[in-house]
Amino acid sequence: MANLEILVIELPTLIQNLRLTIGDSNQIMEQIILINNAQEQLRNIKKLIAQELRFDRINNSAITTLPRLITGATLFIPNLGLVDPAIAEKFGNSETKISLTDLQSKIDAWIEWGYFLQAIAADILSDSQLVNKLNFDIINLSISKEFKTFNDSLKIDLALGKANILRHQIEKIRDYQKQLLQLQQKLNYIFDTIKNSRSLLNILLGVSAFYGKSGFALEWLDDDHELIISSEGKIQELTDILNDCDYFQEQIAALIIQGNTLTQQGEQALKKIEQESSKEAISSQELKIVPKFSTPKILSSALIIASTLLILTFGGLKIREQSLSLTQEGSANANFKSAQKLGMEAASLVQKPPHPLKVWQQAETKWYQAIILLDSIPDKTSVYDRAKKKLAYYQINYKSISQRVLIEKKAVANLELAHKLATEANLFVQNSPHSQLSRQQAQDKWQQAINLLEVIPESTSVSVQAKEMLSIYKTNYAATNQQP
Repeated sequence: MANLEILVIELPTLIQNLRLTIGDSNQIMEQIILINNAQEQLRNIKKLIAQELRFDRINNSAITTLPRLITGATLFIPNLGLVDPAIAEKFGNSETKISLTDLQSKIDAWIEWGYFLQAIAADILSDSQLVNKLNFDIINLSISKEFKTFNDSLKIDLALGKANILRHQIEKIRDYQKQLLQLQQKLNYIFDTIKNSRSLLNILLGVSAFYGKSGFALEWLDDDHELIISSEGKIQELTDILNDCDYFQEQIAALIIQGNTLTQQGEQALKKIEQESSKEAISSQELKIVPKFSTPKILSSALIIASTLLILTFGGLKIREQSLSLTQEGSANANFKSAQKLGMEAASLVQKPPHPLKVWQQAETKWYQAIILLDSIPDKTSVYDRAKKKLAYYQINYKSISQRVLIEKKAVANLELAHKLATEANLFVQNSPHSQLSRQQAQDKWQQAINLLEVIPESTSVSVQAKEMLSIYKTNYAATNQQP
């Protein structure tokens, strides 16, 4: 039993290797090797247990005064330390003493879990589009970190007395709100994908989008056969992720309202500053006229002043209303013209695509600014109906351009990641030109780079560059494959 006890000491390490981190395809391949090794050692332990139990039965059936083992022999398993309750079953509920028969059953479950992980890994590696999507998620922040970034950014002390700074702050807040709306859409995708997908691989895509750069690993199945996932030391079930999606949706909605409040406060303060500046300008231009009256004319002058005051008293309210109406109408017309100008500039920018990412983003910003201006036009102004029609049209254009921005971003990210992989592949070959393992690793890198370049749409600005790189990378892949 000594050999068995020695092998059992390694059980904690073996069980911890029975997990699959979803992300870089090279890491997945390395993990498959670890899983295979763990399974092989578990099979060896299982064989030794069978021998011990068989020897035990022989001893118990023989006439002897001191049997080597008693029925139901037990082993002490090394302490596993702190184990999260969600995966305690995987490690045996923190038991340190276990019968050989029970240990056999647990080994069968561990080996079966290893086969399950290998099957998932094989499915991922055989699907190039899936690999590309996972690689794309790795370069983005997790939902929780992205939310924290916005939450911190919106802790703004408005510079209520400084017009230039205030305008910049309002612009930044509106930009954050736009990004928060995009984060809401991403959360909707994650929630729907995890909840409604029947394919495990699709579910993993939703999980990957949720964790982003933080990454995640498949740890175990609970009693209801629900996946248990870990990320940055935190253990969660799929249901927990769905609950987190709901939580973040509520928090994002609160941040958008907070942004609206800050924007309104800033706009009111800005308006007040502009009004005060306008009053000061008018006051500085007024001329003070001091009439020269002779003594006989004092009485008639007093009567003229009194009658003038009466006229102003009765007509003041009407004049004030007309003045406000004229100011509102003038502001509405100015906003409408500015929105039209921004719309024309945005439309002009995107003529004859493809365009670099910066151009698409400039057009997107102009459409967004035009939409804000049109949306601010009051319903009682003369340009309201035209503004409403323009608004619907501009919103369609904005949505279309935003989609092009996302496509261009992804294409650029794919190109950069492909270049990085190609650099790594060259390093493998240069450092160990005669190593079979290095050549295999280089091949894998070339293949990943090729897969990324092949999905770059022709409509993007980097399409031509991607095609040139693709030809070179395919040649390098073939050359690496043919090396002795």
